[in-house]
Amino acid sequence: MPGRPKNSLGPLVLFHGCDKDVAESVLSGQATLQPSENDYDWLGNGIYFWVDSPERALSWANLRRSSPSVIGAFAYPGNCLNLTDYGVMNELALAYEATLGISAAAGTPLPVNSVRENGQEAYDTVYGVFEEGELVYPGAGFRDRTHVQIAIRNPEMILGYFRVDGMTSAW
Repeated sequence: MPGRPKNSLGPLVLFHGCDKDVAESVLSGQATLQPSENDYDWLGNGIYFWVDSPERALSWANLRRSSPSVIGAFAYPGNCLNLTDYGVMNELALAYEATLGISAAAGTPLPVNSVRENGQEAYDTVYGVFEEGELVYPGAGFRDRTHVQIAIRNPEMILGYFRVDGMTSAW
C-alpha cells in the first residue's frame, strides 16, 4: 500500500501579517498577496505565512506596518520542500554539493536562497521551523519566538483567504 507522497503535508491554516489596507484589498478580491523576494528570506522567494499562529503574524506586523493586520488563508502545500521531514536534509546536502560544483566550474559565487531545479518538478512551497528568541527557561530546548513558516512559491496552492477577527492593532 503506497504511503503519502514524499515531503508532502495536508491542507494548512495559515496567517500573513500585513497592513490593514492590503488585508482589505485581498479579502475584497481587488488584490493578491505578492511574493517576497528579499535576499534574507529564510525560505527563498514566496508569499510568507505563519502556520497556525495568527498571534505571531500580528506580532510581526506590529513591528513593520503602520496599520498592522492579519489575513488568514487555507492552502494546500502541493510539491513541498518540507524541511521538517526526516531525510530531507540529505537531499538538501546533495543539492548544495551539486550547486557548489556548478558554481566552482563556472567561476561564479554560490547563489543565495535559490533552488536550482535541474529538470525536476519545481517546489510549490517551502516549509520550515525556525528557532528564534531567548531560551524559555535556563537549559530549555525551546525559544520564545520559535515558529513554523511556509513560503508559497506557487500562488495556485492558496485555496482562499479569510478575515481573522481581533487581529488588528490600534493605529
